[in-house]
Amino acid sequence: MSYLFRETPDASGDVVPPLSKPKAWYAIRTRSKFEGLVSASLRGKGYEEFLPLYRARRSWSDRSKELDSPLFPGYLFCRFHPEDRLLPILTTPGVVLIVGVGRIPVPVPDEEIESVRALLQSGVAARPHPFLNTGDRVYLENGPFAGVEGFVVTADRQYRIVVSITLLQRSVSVEVDRAWIRPLAKPVRPDQRSRIV
Repeated sequence: MSYLFRETPDASGDVVPPLSKPKAWYAIRTRSKFEGLVSASLRGKGYEEFLPLYRARRSWSDRSKELDSPLFPGYLFCRFHPEDRLLPILTTPGVVLIVGVGRIPVPVPDEEIESVRALLQSGVAARPHPFLNTGDRVYLENGPFAGVEGFVVTADRQYRIVVSITLLQRSVSVEVDRAWIRPLAKPVRPDQRSRIV
């Protein structure tokens, strides 16, 4: 028995195939120093991958050199649908696992990926930063990071914004002008709400 599926236009008027599944970003854990190899291999297999890099100066006893290093050592991001076969990803040389709960991959929010991309595309020097569980969440209204949300950290009298990938508990920090920052409302915990009688 065959079934006919009509293609229907979406809100923008583009025709969407009836069985298309939305893809999400997932974090891929790699072997140490294998991030670049895994990234190239996944790209070669037709996957959309994202390996955020930053410039770091490395020194040895006889020389010093600037190298591209992963912002999230041991991780990269790949866009796919979790119901598709994961074997081509998991059998890629250097892949350890897809980050998730048990055997179920957990997606990284698109907003977090786009925030990291915005930081890297701005041209401002970014570097890894420890993940923050506490602190004020802010929104950057102006400058090259307009539209990015993150946490503010004050160190050495310089203001820095920290953008976090919650699933990996890793963060990236960049220096910003204080005038660009607008505080966001802090979420109210249930134990802080006043009781209405």
